[in-house]
Amino acid sequence: MEKLHNIVRQLKATPWIAQAIASLDRYMKKRQERRALTVSHPFWVIVQKEISDHVLSWRFNVLLFLILLTCFGSLYTSITNLVEETREASDADDPFFFLKLFTLSDGSLPPFHVFIGFLGPLLGIGLGFDAINSEQNSGTLSRIMAQPIHRDYLINAKFIAALLVIGVMFFALGFLVMGFGMFIIGIPPTVEEFLRIVCFLLLSVLYVAFWLNLSVFLSIRFRQAATSALTAIAVWLFFTVFYQIIANLVARALMPSLAVSPQQIVSYQQFIVNLMRIVPSQLYTDATTTLLVPSVRSLGPLTMEQAYGAIPSPLPLGQSLLLVWPQLTGLIAATVVCFALSYVSFMRKEIRSR
Repeated sequence: MEKLHNIVRQLKATPWIAQAIASLDRYMKKRQERRALTVSHPFWVIVQKEISDHVLSWRFNVLLFLILLTCFGSLYTSITNLVEETREASDADDPFFFLKLFTLSDGSLPPFHVFIGFLGPLLGIGLGFDAINSEQNSGTLSRIMAQPIHRDYLINAKFIAALLVIGVMFFALGFLVMGFGMFIIGIPPTVEEFLRIVCFLLLSVLYVAFWLNLSVFLSIRFRQAATSALTAIAVWLFFTVFYQIIANLVARALMPSLAVSPQQIVSYQQFIVNLMRIVPSQLYTDATTTLLVPSVRSLGPLTMEQAYGAIPSPLPLGQSLLLVWPQLTGLIAATVVCFALSYVSFMRKEIRSR
């Protein structure tokens, strides 16, 4: 043993070995310090607490069960129709055949992306309508603000935590649908199809983030959670149901006669399309339809001069993204505006102990 200790001492006395050991010790100390700072940072502590609250709540589990049930129902109908269509050579040779898992339906149930567009806002509202007022009513908000942490940590952590939960859930659902599709129909997605599905999932997370920010803003403005929840649901119902009725009434009132020129008819159609694009759900529908159906080449009215000479082939992913760039910009702007309103309202909010 003494000989072994002597050999170890001699090796440690070697200059390059001593330098390597010293650098390794410094690296391990820095790593431990970074890990301690990461764990003890108040922002990430609040984020972890909010994520655990969301995942363990009955409200999130009920919404997750509804989304899973509806998505598996739409997946069953799309796979059933795909199995029948694989017998046809024209459909089997389709370069974007795998994307039909998210868009195909026989009329009994809507496709996958329609369910996400309908139930996604409810998920965002459910995770954010009591983000602040529940803390205020229970008396924990004043206790948190009494701690030596920045005020904006709380509002940012609540948004980041809910967004992480939504993102993980949507990507898990999307990859689950792809896995079941590959297992049943035996056709893997191409690289472009996979990228289109990833873009669709990112767009879905962005769309739900808008409703999440809106519900968080209402939870700051109203003291009662029931009031903020009813207001958020009322806004969602207005944009989903009543706004289309109002747009149809405006379209009938402004409908031109048959004697007008084609340019006036095109401008009228463009006005109606722009009127519908005020609604976030319409922006999401246009963007998802373009991403999941590459044969869509335009989202507005086309003249004969524009349609003449067009090659009837699907668009590549880059062209589809350029086509839906206005919709993406609109959703991003609406989400940022709602978050800015929530941030400013919370920073200026007077917080008192009960």
